[in-house]
Amino acid sequence: MMTRRESLKTLVLGAGALAALQLPGSGALAQTPPATPPGSAPAAAPTGPFTLPPLGYGFDALEPHIDATTMELHHDKHHAAYVANLNKAVAGKADLAAMSIDDLMKNLSKVPQDVLTAVRNNGGGHYNHSLLWPTLKKDGGKAPTGDFAAAIDKKFNNFKSLQDLLTQAGMLVFGSGWAWLVMADGNLKVEVTSNQDTPLSLGHTPLLGIDVWEHAYYLKYQNRRADYLAAFHNVIDWNVVQQRFTAAQKG
Repeated sequence: MMTRRESLKTLVLGAGALAALQLPGSGALAQTPPATPPGSAPAAAPTGPFTLPPLGYGFDALEPHIDATTMELHHDKHHAAYVANLNKAVAGKADLAAMSIDDLMKNLSKVPQDVLTAVRNNGGGHYNHSLLWPTLKKDGGKAPTGDFAAAIDKKFNNFKSLQDLLTQAGMLVFGSGWAWLVMADGNLKVEVTSNQDTPLSLGHTPLLGIDVWEHAYYLKYQNRRADYLAAFHNVIDWNVVQQRFTAAQKG
């Protein structure tokens, strides 16, 4: 069973820099996938209990901030591989195959040791990316409003401070991992995970994940992760993040 230290590194940037922002509840992936437009991949044909969700927009939809080739490889190759390998890991294990991806990631302690690493890595990769795609759109980056904006101001002083903290979190990931905005213990919080670990496995509710694996940016930005993170803020659909916040508040 993985420990807190193994699965999640919480950033502490000092002087209240990482004020906690939390959301109870989940339902992060309980969204009806949009129709697949021309130029994006359809969901893969099922070869097991877990399937690749459609991207929901064209590969070039996030240009110039994220290039079409990166999006195609990221979705059709990397995410698809996580799904395929997760299905292999749960093959012949009816109890695991019957779980939703959310429940599987919440209950890693119930996964047999012989497939735990495969389920943790590939299940996390599937969950994290399924959470990622709906939060991206062309001409994103517009600030949240209403109760969500008020919660951000209360914890981080203002929206710009939150954006800066997410960028700092992404820069502090050593190697591969993710920067997150989550709800934890009723508060908003910025934190990081290594590899494909997900805050969901610690009982946190992910609202927004920023992928800082090299496959997410290297074709366009090479080793310039800071440039990628700056560009990423231009494609975040904060309306989706706000919907997750609202759902989590309702429990």
